[in-house]
Amino acid sequence: MLEGVRANEIVMGAYTDNDGGICPMLAAHRNGGRTTFLAFAKAWDRLGGPTAARRTRRATERELRILTSQLEASLMAEEPTDLSAAIAEYEAARARSGAARPSSPAIPPEIQAGRLTPVSGVRRLRPARRRDEAAAEAALTRVERALERDPQLH
Repeated sequence: MLEGVRANEIVMGAYTDNDGGICPMLAAHRNGGRTTFLAFAKAWDRLGGPTAARRTRRATERELRILTSQLEASLMAEEPTDLSAAIAEYEAARARSGAARPSSPAIPPEIQAGRLTPVSGVRRLRPARRRDEAAAEAALTRVERALERDPQLH
């Protein structure tokens, strides 16, 4: 957010204005940061006073100094992160999991491709059957019905 605030025109009372100004949260987003704190947005607008709630305006130098000093203070208060230790831990875990894997990947099952046709009255698709399969199924159905009608055919 700090980089975004320094690189953009910051506004009070809105997400953006018609002159290219943006709020600090959008500035953070455009500079790679991800923040969605509603409390921050409300506090930022309260800092602008009652006029910020009624109309969009550019942030004053004083408001920007307050914001940047608060952001810098929050960065200094964070515990330093030892990235080299985190990287080494990640690589060790990756090496352990790689050693446990078989050397050759399992053979995937055969992929059966088929044509999809719309199901009547439904927007979903189902695999189309071949004509010979459909004909065989229809013949089987006819035989089963005939057997049901005349038990002597068994």
